[in-house]
Amino acid sequence: MKLFHSITDFHSTKKTILTLGTFDGVHIGHKKILGRITQNTENGKYESLVLTFFPHPRMVLQEKSEIKLLNTISEKSRLLKETEIENLVIHPFDEGFSRLTAEEFVSTILVDQFHIQKIIIGYDHRFGRNRTANIDILIAFGAQYGFEVEQISAQEIQDVSVSSTKIRKALLDGNMALANEYLGYTYFLTGEVVKGKQLGRTIGFPTANIQIEEDYKLIPKNGVYVVKTVIDQKEVFGMMNIGFNPTVNGQKQTIEVNLFDFDKAIYGEKLQISLLKYLREEQKFGSVDLLKEQLNLDKKTALEFVENL
Repeated sequence: MKLFHSITDFHSTKKTILTLGTFDGVHIGHKKILGRITQNTENGKYESLVLTFFPHPRMVLQEKSEIKLLNTISEKSRLLKETEIENLVIHPFDEGFSRLTAEEFVSTILVDQFHIQKIIIGYDHRFGRNRTANIDILIAFGAQYGFEVEQISAQEIQDVSVSSTKIRKALLDGNMALANEYLGYTYFLTGEVVKGKQLGRTIGFPTANIQIEEDYKLIPKNGVYVVKTVIDQKEVFGMMNIGFNPTVNGQKQTIEVNLFDFDKAIYGEKLQISLLKYLREEQKFGSVDLLKEQLNLDKKTALEFVENL
């Protein structure tokens, strides 16, 4: 897949079959729509293209938006690369772009830049300045400029919407089985390993502290998880705590991973941590010894889960 960081960076001699949207999560509902794009390329006659935006439009247009996304922009790019889409355009979204009229968007971007043959879009999609243009206006533009418009049905759009809503709720409830079922893959966090207080090392559970740079990334429910990562091309399992470490009076949320049978120094490395199962809620213990006792039980449960994968 070719990646472009601006609409004007894209150039092709072929006409395109495209769709546009946020595609947050790149989940099973999105993949059905993306599959429609690739099926319409007629074995290479046209090129498939996905147009998405960053920052998320709500981050720009809604001053107090606290939207949390399932993917960072780099995570979304990696997930889309795993599909058969040939071109991904991530265009910087700003207030200037939002002021384009519907016809300016169609004529200068879809027609002049993308040489559009066909757009596959939701029946409820709205575009142009103040989102005033709807699917009927897009169809009229298609007739005027010579491209096709295929509507994604209300049921399919509802499936995508329901999937996204259920995934977010499941993650905030700690229901990893449901979240991962709707995603079609295991939800993951990507962050750099940084130095923490190293308290875990003193009780036999050294942890890698994961720092996630993007504050818009959705962090699942606080608690203990069974996790997996890949280091030096090898799968490494472990358990992770998201929370405030109440037993030692922690003051801020941290993400700490204890990797099983692993003792290599990995400070500064970027890890992708896949969340396999939620084990329990974070709790405050009466002493560090009681915490250590519980961590031993957690590890036993986690290893049993891993053995049955």
